[in-house]
Amino acid sequence: MDIVTQGLLGATVAQAGAKPQEVRLASLVGFCAPLLADADTLMRSAEDSLLFLENHRHFTHALSFIPAGALIASLLLWPFIRKRLGFKRIYLYALLGYATAGFLDACTSYGTHLFWPFNDDRIAWSIISIFDPLFSVALIAAIVFGAVKKQPRATKVGVVFAAAYLLLGAIQHERAESLARVQAQQRGHNIERLIVKPTIGNLLLWRSVYESDGMYYVDAVRVGLPNKGKVFKGNMVQAFDIRRDLPQITDQMLVYRDIQRFKVFSDGYLAWHPERPNVLGDVRYSMLPTSIRPLWGIELNLDAPHEHVTFDTYRSMSDTEIEAFKAMLFN
Repeated sequence: MDIVTQGLLGATVAQAGAKPQEVRLASLVGFCAPLLADADTLMRSAEDSLLFLENHRHFTHALSFIPAGALIASLLLWPFIRKRLGFKRIYLYALLGYATAGFLDACTSYGTHLFWPFNDDRIAWSIISIFDPLFSVALIAAIVFGAVKKQPRATKVGVVFAAAYLLLGAIQHERAESLARVQAQQRGHNIERLIVKPTIGNLLLWRSVYESDGMYYVDAVRVGLPNKGKVFKGNMVQAFDIRRDLPQITDQMLVYRDIQRFKVFSDGYLAWHPERPNVLGDVRYSMLPTSIRPLWGIELNLDAPHEHVTFDTYRSMSDTEIEAFKAMLFN
């Protein structure tokens, strides 16, 4: 989730568990604590751009790291508020706030290593967008109301809303997946694997990607009122196969190992960028839900196979694409 909403949920949960006289300080501690989990973004290398991808949302977001993360956050905050709040109370509110970090990120499609070190799989339930303004604004309203009234019971409404919104996201996810399966069946395709994920800022329009017979099929699925849904047919692209597409690359080369690392990160959803030579993209993400142009990818320097690949993002959208997104979202 975006870092601000991460802090907002932490503040809401901490405030809901606070004493009336400590509501405001609890909000502050609860907001700051989960932000510490994203300190893993500092673990990067100028030479190896994939190091950032491997470390982001890793052990600092794991359930097992919550007590340690809360302790570090408490130690950092204690010098500033120790005259107003004891360390045990600071730790309690930091614990409540930090506990939301991994869980909320697991609710997104990007996911996190929630069960590290016992399981290193990236958990991604894909029930909420990485940025959802409705979710964030509702949390802000709950926090402000609770802080002004100094009444934690008011903030509990925000916790209930957050839980209900995520439950709605799970329901919408199931509906979108069902429509995507029907679409594949109508095409006569046997789905080998399928993902659906919400598009930015809403729970109505979803991106569907499934693999069948060596091809990825990308569609947009709009799920609105009950029993109503619509599929916007998108594009298709051939799945990447390293032995077929890059027979000159051997497993002794650094570029080969980097491709394998990016394959793990992208859960194997790899295909060539349709517009950029030598760029291998993550098919799961695109600015337009029907597009095969990836949101990010790695550029291979095949003339220097013993050098690291370069990771890059491609976030631009033309006016035509913006209008197409709006039409799918609102029609």
